[in-house]
Amino acid sequence: MQARAAIADGAGNFSLESIEVGDPLGDEVLVEIKASGICHTDHASLSWKRPLVMGHEGAGVVVKVGPEVRHVRAGDRVVLNWVIPCGTCASCERGEEVLCEVSKPAYVMEPSAAHAHAEGSRWKSEPVDRSFNIGTLAELTLVRAAAVTRLPEGVPFASACIVGCGVMTGFGSAVNIARVEAGASVAVLGCGGVGLNVIQGARLQGAGKIIALDARESALENAMAFGATEGVLVKEGDEQLENAIAEVHAINGDRGVDYAFEATAIPKLGRIPLQLARNGGLALQVSGIYDPGGVVMPGVMWTEHSVAPL
Repeated sequence: MQARAAIADGAGNFSLESIEVGDPLGDEVLVEIKASGICHTDHASLSWKRPLVMGHEGAGVVVKVGPEVRHVRAGDRVVLNWVIPCGTCASCERGEEVLCEVSKPAYVMEPSAAHAHAEGSRWKSEPVDRSFNIGTLAELTLVRAAAVTRLPEGVPFASACIVGCGVMTGFGSAVNIARVEAGASVAVLGCGGVGLNVIQGARLQGAGKIIALDARESALENAMAFGATEGVLVKEGDEQLENAIAEVHAINGDRGVDYAFEATAIPKLGRIPLQLARNGGLALQVSGIYDPGGVVMPGVMWTEHSVAPL
């Protein structure tokens, strides 16, 4: 089948092209994409050193299924996700499927073992990689069955598509990785799609104090609507966020918070949760930063626990 798709060239550019999408084999599903989100990571994918079908947040309708697929059928409304575990490696057996050592879902600079068969998507007569295994910025995509979840009736495609990354990354970081405890204090740096869902997850976990940080007043307004209890506006000129960090500590009784999250994708800010968290607190770099960053010493004494959920 012919389909239009956004193709990244690996050198910083993209174009709308015609691709050939094959029939599903084995445990594969062919999906007609009805809506796709656009994430900061999609911009980064322009330079991932190889051509690929862009996009990793998608929802649509099943067109065909392979002979091994049982949980969906043609006509089903579905949402896609890109974390496709093998189920048998050491990480999967520990229950850490998001860290699967076989499919390596977040190792974006190389093809993943979680892809549908390579020949199933072709551009200029050659196989073309699908971003994060699913390539949703296309009219059709071929994915593994584990990437497909049926949608409840009434959920709009445009709302469902962002569940596959922005929502699950933020919400999952608060609920499944940090496991924010009831009554805990939380700080979230960056109140875009991912940060707002960190806030939402922390609220549903019963956090007592949720402090949102952003350089935009409108983002802080959104944060309050999603469950933040306090907002800190990062002011122009506060390059190292020293003033913002001090304000968070002041709000929290002159100490760091129990859980601090970064959701900006700005390399120099990846370390900030280490300075927002209390001694023994948990610092999480959520956004998936691919460029070099540094840690200013001795401002950080490594008395916090640090986690990168991706």
